[in-house]
Amino acid sequence: MSKKKKLQDAQQILESLGMPRAQLNERSALCLLALVDVRPTSSWAACKEPLVGITPIMDWAKSHYGVDYAPNTRETFRRQSMHQFVEAGICRYNPDKPDRPVNSPKAVYQIEPQLLDALRAFGTPAYQQKLKLFQDSQPSLVARYAKEREMASIPLVIKEGQTVNLSPGEHSQLIADIVHQFGARYAPSGELAYVGDTGDKYGFLNKELFSEMGLALDSHGKMPDVVIYAREKNWLILVESVTSHGPIDSKRQIELTRLFEPTKAGLIFVSAFPDRRTFLKYLSAIAWESEVWIADAPTHLIHFNGTRFLGPY
Repeated sequence: MSKKKKLQDAQQILESLGMPRAQLNERSALCLLALVDVRPTSSWAACKEPLVGITPIMDWAKSHYGVDYAPNTRETFRRQSMHQFVEAGICRYNPDKPDRPVNSPKAVYQIEPQLLDALRAFGTPAYQQKLKLFQDSQPSLVARYAKEREMASIPLVIKEGQTVNLSPGEHSQLIADIVHQFGARYAPSGELAYVGDTGDKYGFLNKELFSEMGLALDSHGKMPDVVIYAREKNWLILVESVTSHGPIDSKRQIELTRLFEPTKAGLIFVSAFPDRRTFLKYLSAIAWESEVWIADAPTHLIHFNGTRFLGPY
């Protein structure tokens, strides 16, 4: 009974906070309870403020409420509960390290302090007043936390007057280097067609250019990290940013060839690395008839076989 009551309390709180119907469920209720470490036998007055990640939230739900979610629902927790909590100012994302990469396994959340104060009063006459104080400050909280995330992001200048902010992290920094350094040297008059981002899936898409080439954005995560079109030579340069994930191997090369099959442009495959150490880690996997660019030696390319140097096949 105590488990059911705590879950009902959590859902009631989320409803009073104005959360959408999609977040008024057991999963989101458990997320809120985990954020303040309120167990079935705990009192709301004993609310805590731990730093907690997605997997620990799921483990906590299983340990204290007997609700066992499959490991593959981790993204559902992140995208359908915690993302909305952050947007609503209910909790903060990586308050200990705002520049932590979006896809980092060390990502954590923490309850917003003013809401914590209100939750400690849940079930008492002071609750509604404290909740109203939080709700009155909510818009400014959301704006402030959004500003903090923006300050931690990596600015990428697309062209004069147009900038997009990539999620913080080594992967995004390498993407910025690919556009600013690789592109400037090896496709100086090239048109930027696409830039991926770990946070927003894609950071930039030139819809007109994609349409002109008969291409469509792939929504299943198969896009390369950067696509540059060299119009003079009719080359489409497909670049993978390699930090924690692999380079363009033979399988990926075939996959990208099929993805960009509608275009008449010649395809050039480039694996980009932040440094030689990372490059050596993936050396044996790199596809033949592709190029390698290393950010800490930007004036050089490594060519993997074939009759052409930086050209399509």
